[in-house]
Amino acid sequence: MEALVRHLVEPIVAHKDAVSLQTVEGESVVMMELMVHPDDKAVVDGDKGRTLRAIRSVISAAAGSRKATLDLVDEFGAGDEE
Repeated sequence: MEALVRHLVEPIVAHKDAVSLQTVEGESVVMMELMVHPDDKAVVDGDKGRTLRAIRSVISAAAGSRKATLDLVDEFGAGDEE
């Protein structure tokens, strides 16, 4: 799952080395926190959140019967909740 998110995010950001992903996988849930360079946050979020919603849709489909969540967080852990 982590490789999929990286595959979707890294091509659209300018600072690929600053992409960081924390993943917690359980039996019925996959929770991920994505951190990007502050300059890239607007690109990942997209116009009115469209890009981030599209990434969330793809990972939800890939997760199958598990519930998948992806939050875009800053370096302090405050995130963009679904």
